[in-house]
Amino acid sequence: MTISTRTPLSIAVVLGLLSSTQAAAAGFQLAEYSATGLGRAYAGEAAMADNASAQWRNPAMLTYLEGTQISGGVLYVEPNIDVKGTADTGYTEAKDIAHSAPVPNLYLSHQLNDRYFVGLALSSNYGMETELDSNFGATQYGNEAKVMTVEAVTSLGYKVTDAVSIGGGIRFVTGEGKIGATAPNGNIPGIDKGEYLKYVEGTDSSWGYQLGAAWQINESNRIGFAYKSEVTMDFDGYGEGAGFSFSGKQDGKLSIALPATAELSSFHQLTPQWAVHSSINWTQWSSFDKLTAEFADGSSSEIKDENWKDSYRFAVGSTYNLNKKVTLRGGIAYDMSAVDDKYRTTTIPETDRTWLSAGASYAFSKQFTIDGGLTYIMARTATIDEPRVPSDGLADMLYGGFTGEISGDVWIAGIQANYRF
Repeated sequence: MTISTRTPLSIAVVLGLLSSTQAAAAGFQLAEYSATGLGRAYAGEAAMADNASAQWRNPAMLTYLEGTQISGGVLYVEPNIDVKGTADTGYTEAKDIAHSAPVPNLYLSHQLNDRYFVGLALSSNYGMETELDSNFGATQYGNEAKVMTVEAVTSLGYKVTDAVSIGGGIRFVTGEGKIGATAPNGNIPGIDKGEYLKYVEGTDSSWGYQLGAAWQINESNRIGFAYKSEVTMDFDGYGEGAGFSFSGKQDGKLSIALPATAELSSFHQLTPQWAVHSSINWTQWSSFDKLTAEFADGSSSEIKDENWKDSYRFAVGSTYNLNKKVTLRGGIAYDMSAVDDKYRTTTIPETDRTWLSAGASYAFSKQFTIDGGLTYIMARTATIDEPRVPSDGLADMLYGGFTGEISGDVWIAGIQANYRF
């Protein structure tokens, strides 16, 4: 069944690779695809081609990668997210509800001739994992959620003219996940504390595509645009829990739309040493609206009215070539929440975020470089008020409501190795 979602008792879906596990971008989206981009808060990504990882954000940037190049690395995401508030039984809190995790990546590019370039990329676009302590007083609205997605992309870049490039790629996405809500106490006859009210898990694989273009306006200025399609995941697995109409376990399916995204970026070389770059990102989170599970016995169950909205991300960064060996990077970004205050839940720490990033590269030779990046993300303290919608009614009727807030921050560190043959 799946994961990216919240159960009828308000379980929130979270996906990930997370950040292999902690989505640091809006919703359960992952921005972290390389340590190179991390150092500039992922500003200008669709218009930049530092190494083979450039194809992940814009396949057209393959045409800027000469010869054969390989890039690989890992980012480590360390979220510190707390939930606190008042349930029917009084004050309650859960600390560090989001799990830490490494996010690996690997990229390969190859120049076929003066016009055609190919690439292979392995990373993730979506993921997260949260878990609330069993003593938290509002687990009826969700106590655990996990999703991990891994994505392989094969891309082709074509240089139309010396100034214009285009590209496209085929995406294969595979994922697994689980979500659950448990009884916060034993006050309801026949349902023990910690017993599942609803729990689902499952796996699936699906296909999507990406497109990109780049325009080299002149020697010092470039614009890039990229688009990733929506990918529908039909998570097949099972469901169980006292909140379903059946007893025991039942095979079923829950369809989740991983939203389409678009990015518009610019790159400007101001001096031989100094460049600035920027990005505007859009994610179609409005596709994450209503979730319904379908079971093998022909029954169905509304999992949740999500009521998410499209979100935007704005980033500005700079690159400075200190000398032939050292390159410095920095950036700032503002990531808008995909959830209005009235629809936020305890199991998905979703709120506006501000990124502060710094990074550097060291060239050991013309062929071999190492990149490092560090980011601190400040999350806006946000309110939670459950039940939110009619589908939360059962959780409210059985165990009461919850009013509180989510707060926290995230640290991300990464390292990337790049080699040009």
